[in-house]
Amino acid sequence: MNDQYASVRYVVDDVPAAIDFYTTHFGFTVRMSAGPAFADVVRGPLRLLLSGPASSGARATPADAAEAGRNRIHFEVADLDAEIARLTDAGLAFRTEVVSGPGGRQILVADPAGNLVELFEPAAR
Repeated sequence: MNDQYASVRYVVDDVPAAIDFYTTHFGFTVRMSAGPAFADVVRGPLRLLLSGPASSGARATPADAAEAGRNRIHFEVADLDAEIARLTDAGLAFRTEVVSGPGGRQILVADPAGNLVELFEPAAR
């Protein structure tokens, strides 16, 4: 087992589009890319496995769980409004409005396959 990374697999429709989304907008770097089938990208301790339709990871997914779901990557940010402005300027559309609660504020954006990414600004302590 590799303790260097926490790995998450996202099944995506278009691996190159997903690579572009995560590297351009969220600072991931490509560890490995196998054409349209698969890519391995990292950001700090997070290893994101991007599995296209031809990958073994996607083929192992049951049909009733094939669509992007309610799970999401959670990124803590220091200034949510600045991140929203940066991503809006880059042409990304958000899936929700900002939601505020006792723990902080959050907003969701989707990758090209519909997998959710949460941007979260903790409340001042």
